[in-house]
Amino acid sequence: MRISGPALAAVACGGALGALARHLVHLTFPNTPQGFQWTLLWVSVCGCFLIGVVTVWIERHPGHPLVGPFVSTGFLGGFTTFSSYAVNVERKFHYGETGVAIAHLVLTPALAMLAVFAGTALARRAL
Repeated sequence: MRISGPALAAVACGGALGALARHLVHLTFPNTPQGFQWTLLWVSVCGCFLIGVVTVWIERHPGHPLVGPFVSTGFLGGFTTFSSYAVNVERKFHYGETGVAIAHLVLTPALAMLAVFAGTALARRAL
């Protein structure tokens, strides 16, 4: 598979902006290292909701071919990075916060999937 230069640039720029946005959200709504990481959970859930909306929008309003790679793969991929979730769960287990680790492990993917379904359903009705 070959990716074009413009598509690669769109994904890279979107990813950088998404990661920056996630970082700014974490700075704005910091969590203590101990306890539940609410900000990480809500970033994941909101990003998944938005990807549901964006997917339907792009299906129904195809525009420039780089919008999808920039917004979905790039920005929202960088915003909701799975690695942040995974390292958070590992740290909680490592430091003996088993209940919090299990809560993150279960709630994040469950709420993220519900958010994708909700975003997609809402967008299909509204767009």
